[in-house]
Amino acid sequence: MNYRVVLKLLGNVLKYEIFLLIIPLLVALYYGDGDALSFLITMGLMVPLMIYLCKIRIDKKEIYAKEGFLTVGLAWILISVVGALPFVISGAIPSFIDAFFETSSGFTTTGASILTEIESLPRGILFWRSFTHWIGGMGFLIFILAVIPSLSTNTIFLLKAESPGPNPGKIVPKIRETAKILYMIYFVMTVIETILLMVAGLSLYDALIHALGTAGTGGFSNMNRSVASFNNPAVEWIITIFMLLFGVNFALYFQMFKGDFKSVFKSEELRYYILMIVVSIVLITINILDFNGGNIGLSIRDSSFQVASVITTTGYATTDFNLWPTFSKIILTLLMFAGAMAGSTGGGIKTVRIVLILKAIKREIDKILHPKRIQRVKMDGKVVEEEVVLGVLLFIGAYIVISLIAIFIVALDGFDLVTTTTSVIATISNIGPGFEMVGATGNFAAFSPLSKIVLSFCMLAGRLEIYPMLILFSPSIWRKKY
Repeated sequence: MNYRVVLKLLGNVLKYEIFLLIIPLLVALYYGDGDALSFLITMGLMVPLMIYLCKIRIDKKEIYAKEGFLTVGLAWILISVVGALPFVISGAIPSFIDAFFETSSGFTTTGASILTEIESLPRGILFWRSFTHWIGGMGFLIFILAVIPSLSTNTIFLLKAESPGPNPGKIVPKIRETAKILYMIYFVMTVIETILLMVAGLSLYDALIHALGTAGTGGFSNMNRSVASFNNPAVEWIITIFMLLFGVNFALYFQMFKGDFKSVFKSEELRYYILMIVVSIVLITINILDFNGGNIGLSIRDSSFQVASVITTTGYATTDFNLWPTFSKIILTLLMFAGAMAGSTGGGIKTVRIVLILKAIKREIDKILHPKRIQRVKMDGKVVEEEVVLGVLLFIGAYIVISLIAIFIVALDGFDLVTTTTSVIATISNIGPGFEMVGATGNFAAFSPLSKIVLSFCMLAGRLEIYPMLILFSPSIWRKKY
């Protein structure tokens, strides 16, 4: 284990987080709400540690799987700890555990919150809260790979450890160029959404806050009632469309940019993603017609927004879906598990894994009926290696085991079964809201410090595809001789 390269990478992570804190600092100075000092103090406290880590000399620059996964796990804990300091120092969130929960929720694009009153908070703090979504959406390590030279030819392990979904690949041969392309697409889409929201009637500040939350599929709003506060159908439709767009694999956008539309149309994952969305919207629309007094237009708008919000794990809300019929809530629960496409900013198990599991089940049925026939799982016309299929099964197994352990611990708080269960599902799937106490109009403030720590771990594990967080608990990785 090359610990020196891990520590130096953490120094770079800290350096760029300090740099990014300048942006909310400028917002705080512009609005003059008295929160600028909290950002300055945070930066001042972290600069000495950053200098120390960045000055570490490394003999071997190679990064392999173990260094990549360890770096990503520690880096996301580090940025969450540092990102929590402005909340604590400003007094917006006095408890460090609460602030760590809020910041972890931000960077992991979960959108779960312990805040019961939002609109009275300083605007610099609220901007930082939403900006963490945008930073974490594409991945903090991917951002660093985009702006600094690669340490070695093996930085693909950083990309693999942080990218959401199985087998992230290079769009172009060089990792740094891949990261630049991803962030350029990400940035342009965010700017377009911001402009459209302003055209629809939002101020620049409100438009930026909600575009950052949509792009990162996070869902933090600066309004107590989320998007519902605007009571603006145009705003709702713009956010709905962009939530779905940010839930698409960004590699497909690059293919479209190159003019390779054939590859886009061949994507089975994209077809299943669209199918789940359309079917869910139709079924929920029909189911909530009576709830909305027979108003078809409102039912379509509400169902479209909430389906987009849940399947992309964004977490915005325009209505209290806690009050919807059970059938609609079951559909939303299933979408919580499914999540968006691999390679997007969304969370969840990912559509590609759902598709592969369905194909693997079909193959097993065919093997029972035709035992002598050779059966292979295929995706987009290509054979999927058995190792990949096994990896998907193990991931879902680990996902379920962690969820069950977390539910067991959170149950100590004594809340009802739906609240306890969906709080874990909502955090490990990086969705944000669940049902009952943690529904669209609720929050996580009532949970104990232990539960908040467990749920914070769930958010980090869900965002990092489980293993970078689990590897931190492996005794062998901390031995001097690995």
